[in-house]
Amino acid sequence: MGPRHRLTEDAGWVGSLVGGRQSRQEAGADSRFRLATGLEPGREGGRIMGVIGTRIVSTKAGIVLWLGALTAATGAIGSPTVQETSPPAPGISLHHIHLNSPDPKAAIDFHLARFEAERDHPPGLDEGIRGQRTSILFRKVASPPPWQLTSAIWHIGWGAPDMPAEVARQKALGTRFFEPLTDISDIGGNPNARPGSFYYAYVETPDRALIELNTAASRRFGHLHLFSEDPLAAGAWYERHLGARRRGRSPSPEPRFYRGFQIGPSVSLALGEVNVILFPLAYARKAYAEHWKGKTEIDSTEGRVIDHLGFRVDDLAKQLAGFREAGGKITREPQAIPGTSLRHAFVEGPDRIRIELIEGLPQPTP
Repeated sequence: MGPRHRLTEDAGWVGSLVGGRQSRQEAGADSRFRLATGLEPGREGGRIMGVIGTRIVSTKAGIVLWLGALTAATGAIGSPTVQETSPPAPGISLHHIHLNSPDPKAAIDFHLARFEAERDHPPGLDEGIRGQRTSILFRKVASPPPWQLTSAIWHIGWGAPDMPAEVARQKALGTRFFEPLTDISDIGGNPNARPGSFYYAYVETPDRALIELNTAASRRFGHLHLFSEDPLAAGAWYERHLGARRRGRSPSPEPRFYRGFQIGPSVSLALGEVNVILFPLAYARKAYAEHWKGKTEIDSTEGRVIDHLGFRVDDLAKQLAGFREAGGKITREPQAIPGTSLRHAFVEGPDRIRIELIEGLPQPTP
């Protein structure tokens, strides 16, 4: 399994100071937090709060927080904001995350029973579920897919307002946990943190995909966590080619370590309502050392339990032309999806992540 604290390696709040006057004790804690993380804390009613867009969520921070409560700590002082470092790719948006399963029906039923989602079957594509506006689809495969954490995709995540109650509910349903309920309320160096204000746990699905549950304002689907050999370069690629927007300030290129694990440089991006976080691959190599025995290179995501990311595009030919110009690798040339008016192609992104581009899908709803 690897160390229990693997999800507690960094702290971050998206947002700015909210709510009234600080005590001297709170000001000191905030100063320590800024020095530790480079982020600006916020408070309301004595609890740490994060401002995400126009929503405020309670987020005593861990590595991965619902809808971007982690914003890639940089070591600089100041209020983080969502920035666009380059013009986002037009006519493209995240549509789905595609998993492999020997029994898609059982996988869908498992998720519907445990997470806030609804059944989904986009025309011409596999069946699955939808969390917010993002589909999670399941393709039938002949045998259990490899799941070890040696590729770019680490896990996906949902929130829970009351984590102890949620974990108890999951256990009553027979859910298996890869990581148990863990209190990380004191992450970030705040000596006055209220115990029990932030938890995380990892669910292991029957196909051994990982799903993080963490303290959040709702039970919605909200994040995707990736590994990368070069998080800064990978983040810039997602911004340029896939329309991602960077959350927070410009990340520092300097390595950062916490409890002996490398957790920086790191990048946090927004793909619609989904927060995408990139961590150094060095973290996976140490935290999941048993998975990396005898391995030196990252595996392609193709064929693994979480296989690829799917994007809706307005103009497939135009997207591929831009990708070719940048020297990108096209792994499947455009072709029609049988029985539909859809066309798709596959490309390889940073760290051998598989990406599907689909033309003809309806525009996402607001």
